[in-house]
Amino acid sequence: MIRSMTGFARQECQGEWGTLVCEIRTVNHRFLEVSLRLPEDLRTLDSELRQLIANSLRRGKVDASLYLKTTNAGTHLHELNMELLNELHSRLDVVRTTLQADAPISALDLLRWPGVLKEGERDASPMLVAAQDLVRQTLVELNDMRSREGNRIHELLEQRCTAIANQVALVKTRLPEIASRQRERMLARLSTLTAQVDHDRLEQELVIFAHKMDVDEEMDRLTSHLVEIRSVISSSEPAGRRLDFLMQELNREANTLSSKSQDAETTRAAVEVKVIIEQMREQIQNVE
Repeated sequence: MIRSMTGFARQECQGEWGTLVCEIRTVNHRFLEVSLRLPEDLRTLDSELRQLIANSLRRGKVDASLYLKTTNAGTHLHELNMELLNELHSRLDVVRTTLQADAPISALDLLRWPGVLKEGERDASPMLVAAQDLVRQTLVELNDMRSREGNRIHELLEQRCTAIANQVALVKTRLPEIASRQRERMLARLSTLTAQVDHDRLEQELVIFAHKMDVDEEMDRLTSHLVEIRSVISSSEPAGRRLDFLMQELNREANTLSSKSQDAETTRAAVEVKVIIEQMREQIQNVE
């Protein structure tokens, strides 16, 4: 079934590092365009996460974000940089000797010195694995939502295909009557002429005129395109671009039908088909 390109999903998980939150939003776009925002601790996953997204989504503008909320349980104790602390202490002794003054300095002042306290080493691999799993879960939720929306679009496209098919059937039932009426109208005009009429040539011209005005081929192609549209929207493959092409083909046949129309009902049917095609175009713009 087709999927919509519009969706939103949010998932979170917890660990000793804190809480990871993943949000992914998608809107329609001609191609796949991914914007990924990561906290500093997860920068190394940029390439892997982009690949995960590309494997799951084919088209659309994707805005994906991961947030890390640290907690007290996930806070790591800081270690003293004894080498730097000893160096600062010796430099203070030099300063005191040089100035011949005992400038007061507290232990807290030393701890505030850049580099004296450093964060202890921690194993980031569990958090990296959790982040990848979280993105996978979020993509599953996102695609579930996109599939539900795709089902609604599928129903709308089916309804519009049926509406076009009804217009095609209506025109087909009127074709013999239209052809007969055109023939009678031309013969009536010719009967007013005083010149001698070559009946063989007249029959040839009537056949040529009928062929020019015949819309059987357009009706058959419209029907064939509708069959293809139904096949495409029932497929599991991305369908948006192919549906765009089929809309162009439908519109071409509708324009030809309108230009060949010799009947008010046929003209009305051609206009109705064009209106339905435009409605389908709007829906298809959002199909992956």
